[in-house]
Amino acid sequence: MKKVIVSMALLAVCVLAMTGCGKKKEKLKLFLPGEYLGENVIADFEDEFDCEVIVENFDSNEAMYTKLQAGDKYDVLIPSDYTIERLLKEDYLQKLDKDAITNIGNLADEVKNLSFDPNNDYSIPYFWGTVGIVYNKNNVDYADLEAEGFGIFKDPKYKGRVYMYDSARDGFMIALKQLGYSCNTENEDEINAAYEWLIEMNKTTQPVYVTDEVIDNMKANRKDLAIVYSGDAVDILGENEDMGYFTPSCGTNVWYDSMVIPKNAENPELANKFINFMLNYEQCLDGTETVGYASPNKKVLEEMTAPGGDYADNEAYLPRTYEKDEIFHDNEVIRKKLNELWIKVVATQ
Repeated sequence: MKKVIVSMALLAVCVLAMTGCGKKKEKLKLFLPGEYLGENVIADFEDEFDCEVIVENFDSNEAMYTKLQAGDKYDVLIPSDYTIERLLKEDYLQKLDKDAITNIGNLADEVKNLSFDPNNDYSIPYFWGTVGIVYNKNNVDYADLEAEGFGIFKDPKYKGRVYMYDSARDGFMIALKQLGYSCNTENEDEINAAYEWLIEMNKTTQPVYVTDEVIDNMKANRKDLAIVYSGDAVDILGENEDMGYFTPSCGTNVWYDSMVIPKNAENPELANKFINFMLNYEQCLDGTETVGYASPNKKVLEEMTAPGGDYADNEAYLPRTYEKDEIFHDNEVIRKKLNELWIKVVATQ
């Protein structure tokens, strides 16, 4: 009888142990651009909330949208401003739980209440920046940059020394802003004028069209001029002291990538906790130090750009606030038209 009692006790312990081992952790599915996370962010979040984070990457907002449209489920997305507009129009997003996101007060004023989400009801900024020109200070005359702006990409003296970013929206933005038009114009004459500007650029300077490989190529001095996102420019300038960053007076695109929660998220409660966690000083510091893009956290932004800060001498880090700069807005007609014309532009390089 004693043996039976002991055996039953052991059995109970084993059952309890097995039950404990078999307990499933909560999961958070995160979908964001590649190389966009601080070094310790995921591990820190998993430790604090005893959960598992599944990270997937996308290479464009359009690719992210296609997966969401197909019914794929994620708890947190990090798309760009104009894509957030589209997701809101098509009712893909749910409101944030402001009671859970207590760190919203950590945001810098420059990233609050933006036009695509005026009250931050659906989105919280993650990184922000501009599109500008990375140039070799030894080989490009700064006076040319000031006088010509984006028009320097049509200057014959720089023929064969130019990288153009292979993006319809960014490419047309450059031409439209240089011509004095809005990068969100729906005017066909203005769009066609921008198209002709780009075709003439191809003939004059024969740019090489690239995407992320522009970073390593500019570090290696393979060209003298390139269109680059500011965060990537931070990396280039940090590795190559010959490189500088310039944003023309005609204006450029200022962009905001933000955290949102889809309506079909399977764990919205944990998603809100993640968004709040990502606004902590420690996580924002980790992110901006690792990735190089401007932080939305006011304290981190100030520290990074103050004398002695990591990016105090890097002119690409802090986005300017300038009246001629514009956020991209979602417009199906523009999107279709620009994509069609961009195929022709790239084909004539």
